[in-house]
Amino acid sequence: MNLKEWNERVSTPDFVQAIRPLYADKARENAARYADLLKLYEKTFPGDAQITLFSAPGRTEIGGNHTDHEHGRVLAASVDMDSIAAASASDDGMIRILSEGYPMIEISVDDMSVNESEFNTTVSLIRGVAAKFAQMGCKVGGFRAAVTSSVLPGSGLSSSAAFEVLIGYIINHLFFEDKADAVRIAQIGQYAENVYFGKPSGLMDQTASSVGNLITIDFEDPSAPVVRKLDVDFEKSGLKLCIINCWASHADLTDEYAAVPVEEQNVAGYFGKKVLREVAREDFMNAIPELRRQFGDRAVLRSIHFYQDNERVPKQVEALEAGDIDAFLKLVSESGRSSWMYLQNIVPTGAKEHQEMAVALALCDELLDGVGAFRVHGGGFAGTCQAFVPEDKIDEFTKRMDQLLGEGSCHVLNIRSVGGTVVG
Repeated sequence: MNLKEWNERVSTPDFVQAIRPLYADKARENAARYADLLKLYEKTFPGDAQITLFSAPGRTEIGGNHTDHEHGRVLAASVDMDSIAAASASDDGMIRILSEGYPMIEISVDDMSVNESEFNTTVSLIRGVAAKFAQMGCKVGGFRAAVTSSVLPGSGLSSSAAFEVLIGYIINHLFFEDKADAVRIAQIGQYAENVYFGKPSGLMDQTASSVGNLITIDFEDPSAPVVRKLDVDFEKSGLKLCIINCWASHADLTDEYAAVPVEEQNVAGYFGKKVLREVAREDFMNAIPELRRQFGDRAVLRSIHFYQDNERVPKQVEALEAGDIDAFLKLVSESGRSSWMYLQNIVPTGAKEHQEMAVALALCDELLDGVGAFRVHGGGFAGTCQAFVPEDKIDEFTKRMDQLLGEGSCHVLNIRSVGGTVVG
């Protein structure tokens, strides 16, 4: 449809109903977001092009903290905060993307090379996604896109993965006849982040965003991860899923994140393996004295966390499917303690005055007072923590968190049933 047709459609009850699987009871307010997006597109790219709308959700990690890069198991879900785009193909060989609030990005499709000067930039993610599609035989052409997002940077919901997946769905639809499935698009996003962005991330964030719903993923073979959707409604269990922003920046923390897989893979290398999933737990335990001498205590502790949290994920899935919420919450709490004690991704190395994540977790502990559960969310060190809050406590919990950490600190999430998608 062209701009005029889209402007008419997004204001109709039919469009609100069409996007209800993405936003549930927030569909009407999100229809207004699409109307604003079209205004941004019209202002930025005037003309009468055929436009397609796209959406890619943020994600929440529910089980398996830092297990994916060791080819482990995770439990994750897409949420009702997303990045959306209005995009159209062009014939000038240029990719032009304007994200609301940021300068225009322009990339020639003739230059798909890795450029280290672009590490840690949005440009690198776009170029990396386009490059991987080109390697797969896709004739990537130019396109124009306006993008807005409710997945705020640093929110712990993986705004970068949502953006990578969004670009993947645009290129897949405009130039590849939708031939790449959701898992393949996730792998393309991870490739862009690892090779072009310079961050050695695992595959969980992109898979949860691209596939959607509540899913468990086994990355034993990362080229063909086993993804299974779960039919669980936390609200029917009397729980609200929250993330709490600790208001610490991810900037300058790449080395902290990178050290986790590096140290764990050093341990795996002792056994002639690439990742810990390939090392038998008993062999690891028996070798601890020598591993401590060679790689230090933190590497050993982080490896212990991997083995424990990797085994917790199937137990969490079993508890959820059996409707045993108490067992599930106990496992969430165990994962949180393991991340703090063994993985040590709460406080950046040497930090004294700034321990924002630790404070946020301590406040969760204080306010929940033995009910529900809480844990670090995602990469750690900064970003957010996660809490499962009984419904009868949610109003007071949210109010107190906002008072103690700042207005807008606590966000109540809904799990979204649809991953990356073309919006109709």
